[in-house]
Amino acid sequence: MTATVRATWVQPEDLVGHELRQAAEDGRDARDIERRWYEAGGSPAPDRAGASEPPASPGLRAVAGHLLDELALLESPLADDEPTGLDAIRAACPQWPHPRTEPSAVDRERLHAAWLGRAAGCLLGKPVEKLPLEGIRALARATGNWPLSTWFTARGLPPALAATYPWNRRSRATSLAENIDGMPEDDDLNYPLLTVLLLQRYGNSFTTADLAGLWLEELPAGRTFTAERVAYRNLLDGIEPPDTAGHRNPFREWIGAQIRADVHGWTHPGDPAAAAEQAHRDAVLTHTGNGVYGAMFTAAALAEAAGGEADVHGCLGAGLRVVPPGSRFARAVRDGIASAREEERFDTVVDRLHARYGRYHWVHVLPNAALLAAALTHADGDFTGSICRAVSGGWDTDSNGATAGSLAGLLAGRPDALPDRWTTPLKNRLATSVPGFDSVGFDTLADLTHRLTHEEALRP
Repeated sequence: MTATVRATWVQPEDLVGHELRQAAEDGRDARDIERRWYEAGGSPAPDRAGASEPPASPGLRAVAGHLLDELALLESPLADDEPTGLDAIRAACPQWPHPRTEPSAVDRERLHAAWLGRAAGCLLGKPVEKLPLEGIRALARATGNWPLSTWFTARGLPPALAATYPWNRRSRATSLAENIDGMPEDDDLNYPLLTVLLLQRYGNSFTTADLAGLWLEELPAGRTFTAERVAYRNLLDGIEPPDTAGHRNPFREWIGAQIRADVHGWTHPGDPAAAAEQAHRDAVLTHTGNGVYGAMFTAAALAEAAGGEADVHGCLGAGLRVVPPGSRFARAVRDGIASAREEERFDTVVDRLHARYGRYHWVHVLPNAALLAAALTHADGDFTGSICRAVSGGWDTDSNGATAGSLAGLLAGRPDALPDRWTTPLKNRLATSVPGFDSVGFDTLADLTHRLTHEEALRP
């Protein structure tokens, strides 16, 4: 029997279902294309995995390619409210922040706390990534950890429940309370490392093409997922940025660009506009529209936090000022904030958001933006509350935990302000496949990031 390689997130027959779903979300009428796809023998998009089984026949794969190109020609009625170009985004934002005129450098200890916070929040969410909300709640309750307040554990877990809701296959050996031994590799940490490399090589004047070249040199293709993997494939096919973001890429409004935004925010303390503009140059390699807004919002909110003068609510407000107010992303963030302010019990907040955004894929940026905003608002700046609420709400648990931990770490201001139960198991050690960083300490990363920030602040 001939073995096959099922590369995830790039097979045309798997992309069609995701693109049909994206078309429904952004108001494009794809009913005729959908009918022809299913009449040809096509299947819906895989719900949780990145590739379906078995592979499609050559004929069906050819049909998939043609239909993807047809889908790309359908215009979205939401395009005017959700531009991708930076000039159009700025024009759509009546409260775009004023640029900072005086140079500033963030405190090193604040950056150290941000790195630790991002790692701890990510690690908390890793074992339950891809699990449904009811599974996350059941696993935590069965071990006396609900409302969520510490690491997940398999100790004392009933075997039947463990079989019903198995831990994430890749993470269960490194992210449960009983087996954490430093920070394991994760794309939510790999991308900030790559941003450090990017700024070391090119400074804040880097271009999207510079980022593309860095990826091809330093980022293994197998360490990319969803929109990043499609863009990587497009680069290898000779497609130039920013067209890499839109060509046969149904994941262009998923969460990937948002998880790459942290260092852009950390290195622009008190300057959310500059942070958002820099994050935009990064994001358009892989994303459009709301996917880009996720990166800009996060970078701006983190820049405001890095300035050391705002609370969490001010940071979220700064993030909203760089997002077109008529976009679905802005509405999702406002919805998350409002829900958190209206409900005392966070479980009730989560149930409300799942009822409203459950139709989206669990990695799409919109449900996760609503949940992240709700978690941060409800926790009111508390570190443990921020990461536990973000993870307990489901969807992209490790990414939401990481971003919540990053912002809450900045607000905490120093590493010893974070509870020991979150930082001690990290052992000041990060595993990664990014060259030059494997087993790096978070204190070293704080030094490197601080140096970048300080150097930029001193430049004329």
